[in-house]
Amino acid sequence: MKKIIGVALILVVVLFALPFVVRQAQDTGQDPQPTAQEEAALPDSGHTLRVKGSDGQVTEMDLNQYLWGVVAAEMPASFSQEALKAQAVAARTYALNKGPSSNHPDADLCTDYACCQAWIARDKAQGNWGDKAAEYTNKITTAVAETGNQVILYQGQLIDAVFHSSSSAATQDAVEVWGNSVPYLQSVDSPEGEGVPNYESQVTLTTQEFKDAFLKAQPTASLEGDPASWVGTIERTQSGSVHAITIGGVTVSGAQARQIFSLRSASFDVSLSGDTFTFSVTGFGHGVGMSQCGAVGYAAERNMGYKAILRHYYKGASITSQGSSGGLFGWLRSLFG
Repeated sequence: MKKIIGVALILVVVLFALPFVVRQAQDTGQDPQPTAQEEAALPDSGHTLRVKGSDGQVTEMDLNQYLWGVVAAEMPASFSQEALKAQAVAARTYALNKGPSSNHPDADLCTDYACCQAWIARDKAQGNWGDKAAEYTNKITTAVAETGNQVILYQGQLIDAVFHSSSSAATQDAVEVWGNSVPYLQSVDSPEGEGVPNYESQVTLTTQEFKDAFLKAQPTASLEGDPASWVGTIERTQSGSVHAITIGGVTVSGAQARQIFSLRSASFDVSLSGDTFTFSVTGFGHGVGMSQCGAVGYAAERNMGYKAILRHYYKGASITSQGSSGGLFGWLRSLFG
């Protein structure tokens, strides 16, 4: 009898200990292997958008589906969660404020970043991410889902929530780039520097290439004689970007010079050595509104949440939840046809 009781006690101990052993094996990476990370579900926003793709086809998709593709295309998924959330709110606001235009009269938006916002399909983005696909998919899904139906307003109206990659220590005032003063698009500090990929870049042009590029845009310019005399006065904004530059007797804005010489930003210096002009450029993009790399910096250095980041870059603006029943979008649709 004692032997039977002893055996029974051993069996009881084994049965109770077995789950613990299995859990230990899982925790230490031994068999059985942990299951792959599952993708989080993207909620339905209640809004439908008409989006014109690069193939010219117009597709109807849920606003959240569209936003997922925008965030994936416009901001590296490796960025911090708060920066991704800030991007999601800015992209949502931009999308709802855009509406049809001459470039896409039959669609609310297009996928051309030069006109609207960049966009990428989920399967293509996941293919680009490789073994990070599940992690990055969930980060962007979380950014879109957890910001719900939040948008950025100024005095009760949707703002033009423009953004760019990186600034040169401070963002640009809209009036410096586009000629129109916008109260919520003022120059503000932006924490960027050496940690930003390709923060500093160079463009080199022979004197003939420099001359050809500028004369194509400004045929009345005089670019003869010594190339050292071609570049005249350079005026700068408070943030250090080029406000205006005189070349061959013709004055153009920093934004125009950026386009003429294919520079990454209007924050540049130009020098001549021998028969070569060198543009030393800082930052990337037009410099107005939210800096994406700056958003990462504020989240890391000052522990700022996405709402604080947005309020910093869009001065005087507020982040507000709009109803998801379609009231706002229906009103916008009625305005833009």
